[in-house]
Amino acid sequence: MTLTRLVGRNVWRNRRRSVLTILSLSFSFLLLTFMMTIWRSFYVEHWTTQGALRLVCRHRVSLFVAMPSYYREKILALPGVVNVTPMNQFWGRYGDEKSKNGFLQIGVDPQQFLNVYAEYEIPAVQVAAWQQDPAGAIAGTELAQQLGWKLGDRIVVPGVKYPFDLELTLRGIYKTPIPTQVVFFNWNYVEQKIHRGKDDVFLILADSPRDVGRIAAAVDKLFHNAPEPTRTEAEQTFDIDMVSTIGNVKAFLLSICLAVLFATLLVSANTIAMSIRERGREVAVLRALGFTPKVILGLFVGESVALCVAGWLLASLAAGALVYALVHSSGGGFAVFLRLRVQTIVWSLLIAGLVGVLSAAFPAYRVSRLNIVEGLRQIG
Repeated sequence: MTLTRLVGRNVWRNRRRSVLTILSLSFSFLLLTFMMTIWRSFYVEHWTTQGALRLVCRHRVSLFVAMPSYYREKILALPGVVNVTPMNQFWGRYGDEKSKNGFLQIGVDPQQFLNVYAEYEIPAVQVAAWQQDPAGAIAGTELAQQLGWKLGDRIVVPGVKYPFDLELTLRGIYKTPIPTQVVFFNWNYVEQKIHRGKDDVFLILADSPRDVGRIAAAVDKLFHNAPEPTRTEAEQTFDIDMVSTIGNVKAFLLSICLAVLFATLLVSANTIAMSIRERGREVAVLRALGFTPKVILGLFVGESVALCVAGWLLASLAAGALVYALVHSSGGGFAVFLRLRVQTIVWSLLIAGLVGVLSAAFPAYRVSRLNIVEGLRQIG
């Protein structure tokens, strides 16, 4: 019998304990992998390639304070700026308060919006129909399927912030790399009724990712002494700031990861320690047969690593299913940005291996140096 087969047999010598341990470890590794996925998706990766070129310009005081519409032309005149398009939220309510069919209603400039969001896939015929209809709108594929919308359908959104309803006609259905719950419409439809002359946000398209920081500083400097000063930042930074309004997300994720890692070590160490305590006589027999302390140490460490890897495998499968479910669920919010990458799986595997080694290192080292006579005297 090879040492690998011996490790495999010893892992399953107490099936109930092994199964419960693997399930406990898999839950811990699932939570750890999910937290690492959130960290990588929000703070490491760009959500889309085109997104690395976009900036968001808003009022310095608050997102809910609008800026003059003429800022658009001034921003467009800056070096490195390719395009600028305004975005405004209607703040209507579709369905009742408890309905899961809610979505954002964002007013834009149909002539320029899809130039800034070039990754949106939509037939040219539908784009032309949207641009020609003052009350036209486009919706995401997932949202249209969820609500059973078809081209030409009327969409009526009762106003909440504004004292009138939004009566739109669906002219296009777009597909995006990241699912969205948004309907885009021509903001002039609302502007002609309220005559506000202001916009909530300006989306800026830079000519290169290297110019994003410079453009952000230039925009804020341009309006530094204006009555409505601005705050400009990369699109992903803006979205992460929105997440950060609920608290220090980075510290929260880090604390959970450390707590999970500590709990995983305790579970694994407790299991391997119980296994080693029960096998004192077995170790003594192996020593008498010529097994060296290093080989015995390797056997116990191998068992611990095997348990952790089994838990990691279950956790990885569960994490993939969980991320997929969150991304494709209706009203997923920022969950649509989650991506389970190979790098995250590899890092979780390395952590699982490290946990296995650390859990068994001390008790296995001690028992591997057990005196043969003392080991044979042990009962059980």
